[in-house]
Amino acid sequence: MSGFLVGLGVSTVAIFIAEMGDKTQLVAMSLATRYRFLTVVLGITAATALVHLASVLIAELLGKTLPTVWLTLAAGVAFLIFGLWTLRGDEMSVKDEERAASRRIRSGFLTVFVVFLVAELGDKTMLATIAVGTQHHWLAVWIGSTIGMVAADTIAIAIGAVLGKKLPERAVRFGAAILFFIAGVTLLGQGAWTLVA
Repeated sequence: MSGFLVGLGVSTVAIFIAEMGDKTQLVAMSLATRYRFLTVVLGITAATALVHLASVLIAELLGKTLPTVWLTLAAGVAFLIFGLWTLRGDEMSVKDEERAASRRIRSGFLTVFVVFLVAELGDKTMLATIAVGTQHHWLAVWIGSTIGMVAADTIAIAIGAVLGKKLPERAVRFGAAILFFIAGVTLLGQGAWTLVA
């Protein structure tokens, strides 16, 4: 049970951090200007749950085929890459935003679901979920990554609605990048220690 809780906690925090300043967070803010708060949160939750289920299943397949020490090293490298990716930034162009907004489906929920699903495929948070999923139980990572993603997007939507602006993007990116670097170095150290021990 403690292993499950650790996986739940690690995945929640990792994905929450990964989503800060991510383009899908901008998509969520954009959708919140067109649809009710609850509709956006429910649509994002459903899309996130589906994408992250696929992510943890990919991680499970990798875990069954590759030795744990190599997965640990790969996850460490991945987190360093996510740190650099976060520093670089991830923006949604005006053209992308207009394209997302122009997709009209009959139901607001379905619109939010489809737009967010497409935006999340191959995104940093999907890849981060795979990386964390190679280290922890798939169910804990699935639940935790979904909670972390929805929490980050819900906060962004609420702040955007209340203040009419988002948190300083540069500060959020810098803080998230530092946390990714710490996680990456820790995993690389753990993997290296396992190899030499």
